[in-house]
Amino acid sequence: MTRRRWIAEHWDEATATIVGAQAQHLAQVLRAQPGMEADVVAGGHVFHAEVAAIALNGEASQVRFNLIAEVEAEPALPVTLVMAVFKFDRMEWAIEKATELGVAEVAPVIARRTEKHLAQAAAKRAERWRRIAREAAQQSRRSDVPRIQDPVPLATRVRAAASATRIVLAEQERTITLCSLMDEAVKAAGDEMPTIEIAVGPEGGWAPAEEALFDANGWRAASLGPRILRAETAAISALAVVASCLE
Repeated sequence: MTRRRWIAEHWDEATATIVGAQAQHLAQVLRAQPGMEADVVAGGHVFHAEVAAIALNGEASQVRFNLIAEVEAEPALPVTLVMAVFKFDRMEWAIEKATELGVAEVAPVIARRTEKHLAQAAAKRAERWRRIAREAAQQSRRSDVPRIQDPVPLATRVRAAASATRIVLAEQERTITLCSLMDEAVKAAGDEMPTIEIAVGPEGGWAPAEEALFDANGWRAASLGPRILRAETAAISALAVVASCLE
């Protein structure tokens, strides 16, 4: 039987603790008792564990586990998804699915065609996006939680120094495919795993000045094919292609 997996907020060499809503759910809904077995993620590692103590106190509730033995777990993909902010319900879905696919980091950016009210509200949504990523990581039995960056202007991210292979999905690109760039990156890395940063535009795509900005800063344009995709579809399709090349 597959053990449930929990992501600890606090841990040391022998114990790990979940708090707040996670602890309340485990204790009240799942009726956990001392001795109940589970998998617990602590410090990026997964452990076979058992419940040691339960303390219910509203938002301060805690469940403490004794860590028994480390369990082998797959690492995250070395991929950062740079995602222009778009409609929040669709963006939340994209973050959830990107987490399930193994993305290491999501970097929201404000693009020229990001709707004004979304751009203004984006900073306040970051904590919600982190919660969604955490819940998706737990549900998909990841050994870590992807990092969700605070939203920044597109130019800030594009100009930032990076050693990763940097790819931007661009509608105007017709000959170079994402798959072909991934093949190049894998071959260039040899026996190592390449680090990838991939940018997905907002609804309406990148503005011409933004395309020029990517080009001037060493990003390579790639196509996902002839069809016009929604932003969230493009993001998940791109991650699926990248995962197929890396795993």
